[in-house]
Amino acid sequence: MPSPTVVLFDVNETLSDLQALRARFEDVGAPGQLLEVWFASTLRDGFALAAAGAYADFRTVGLGVLRGRLAQVETLRRAPDAAAEHILAGFGELEFHPDVEEGVRKLAAAGVRMATLTNGAAEVAAELLERAGLADLVERRFSVDEVQRWKPAPEPYLHAARELDVSPAQCTLVAVHPWDIDGAKRAGLRAAWLNRRNNSYPDFFEAPDATGETLGALAEALLAARR
Repeated sequence: MPSPTVVLFDVNETLSDLQALRARFEDVGAPGQLLEVWFASTLRDGFALAAAGAYADFRTVGLGVLRGRLAQVETLRRAPDAAAEHILAGFGELEFHPDVEEGVRKLAAAGVRMATLTNGAAEVAAELLERAGLADLVERRFSVDEVQRWKPAPEPYLHAARELDVSPAQCTLVAVHPWDIDGAKRAGLRAAWLNRRNNSYPDFFEAPDATGETLGALAEALLAARR
């Protein structure tokens, strides 16, 4: 594939490690494994709103899903509203996966422009980049809030390309989620799958243009065309 002009990073799970939130579930008396169920359910409901032509932001959907899940936990030590707020506050303390810095610095050294594109809040991405010391290497922080449609609807990807003044084909989305890869490809972008868990890619989605098990390896694959 051609080397990208712009790399767009998904944020939740692609850059940020959500595992620290598990302890916050346990803090309020909920099982830690509820993290995966909650996050998947939040995405499902955000996607459902987009499919229906409606919108609510990540915090609104995430809190609503959390309250419902936590209300069913018999061992809960706080009211569901307070417990949900405690868990979501953890997004302000998340860190990047260990492989992120190497990949970002490789792309920056090669002159590739970079931005983030998240279903969450742009401010969360900005804080993550600041804590990691990478904020000066990433040009923009985009959120679906700006177009009020969750990825994988095409509007967020196309909005980012327009704002960066490049064609969709000059953008490569990097994500761990196959649904995000598929959405970017159908919107006319290229896409690179960060396959940290060595999973199989679903054959019903549009295939990625590149795959790597770390962001450093994926950066190398994306830059190979230049050499």
